[in-house]
Amino acid sequence: MRLVSRCCLLLLAVCTAPAAPAVAGTHSLGIKAPNGEQTVAYDVNARGQVAAVLEDDEGNQRGVLFEKGKLTELRALGGGYSDAKAINEDGVVVGSAQGADRHWKAFVYERTRGMRELGTLGGDSSYGMAINRRGEVVGFADTSNGFFHAFLADGNGVMTDLGTLGGTISYASAMNNKGQVVGTASMPDEYRHAFVYDPVRGMVDLGTLGGLSSSASAINDAGVVVGASLTRERRWHAFMHDGKRMIDLGAIIGHGSSFATGINNAGHVVGTLLIGDERQSFVWRDGKMNIHRGGKGLHLANAINDEELVIGATYDKRMDAGTMPSAALPVVTTGGQELTALTFFVIGAGALGVALRRRFIGMRGRAFA
Repeated sequence: MRLVSRCCLLLLAVCTAPAAPAVAGTHSLGIKAPNGEQTVAYDVNARGQVAAVLEDDEGNQRGVLFEKGKLTELRALGGGYSDAKAINEDGVVVGSAQGADRHWKAFVYERTRGMRELGTLGGDSSYGMAINRRGEVVGFADTSNGFFHAFLADGNGVMTDLGTLGGTISYASAMNNKGQVVGTASMPDEYRHAFVYDPVRGMVDLGTLGGLSSSASAINDAGVVVGASLTRERRWHAFMHDGKRMIDLGAIIGHGSSFATGINNAGHVVGTLLIGDERQSFVWRDGKMNIHRGGKGLHLANAINDEELVIGATYDKRMDAGTMPSAALPVVTTGGQELTALTFFVIGAGALGVALRRRFIGMRGRAFA
């Protein structure tokens, strides 16, 4: 199976009051790939250090750390391929790299210590997906019985198996600075639901928007979770879960399928949309849904940080790692007055694209299945 990262989605509905067209203020990060590969950014910290990947025409990836114009490739485990999914405020990168035995292993990288492999849960492979300020890492790994489970690794790399929701598999996508983890886990019937995990409650099922499946992709320090869920109409809709209920952001967008991929501590949410063959991005900010059409904003929106930068890639024949201010003017704006009050509550409470090519998961993608 393959893990499809946070990357499919939708276009826009009829807006309440059309805004004047304006091109979003995207900014190339200026990553110069040595062999002309495409570049995609997954995370940027306050120092401007970037976790990104280079991708060739066949879809093979190499993870990189980019800072002050310098590119450091992260593939020192003996294999040819790797990725870099996240970076914390201390510049520690988490990702996965292929070893000489062709198995993938989660790693952390820092300049002073180099690359450190994190191991597995008893099987052959593991994948690192996110890291917090304390250096804790989450991802998923093979177990001895051949299934993969979400893990939480402490600052020393010791892994804890987070279990499932009664099924056979789970995978973690993100975590916050309080140690809460989100991801996707299978139920006894093997349908997959979004979960949030903490050491006190364990793994908690976040439910769906009426459909059979859901998946969580990011969480902020207030515990607000975002991701995507199937609806009763079998459409994927982006959601935001405030700890009590799942809020349908896809209904505000109004058409197609939508997937939320990131949320910052201000409660601002980003994601990617797809209508037909056109990929778009969205920002849910201060009670307003902004849609950036293809070529007018980021082609991939992978995350949003507390500096209000949306992180991902633009596209003009090839992908180019870039950022965009979350307040950038969109081509079209559609309002969401019915959720404005709830959004301000979430913000007050607060006052994680390109496919991850793996043999395991049907969708993530941060992944949706």
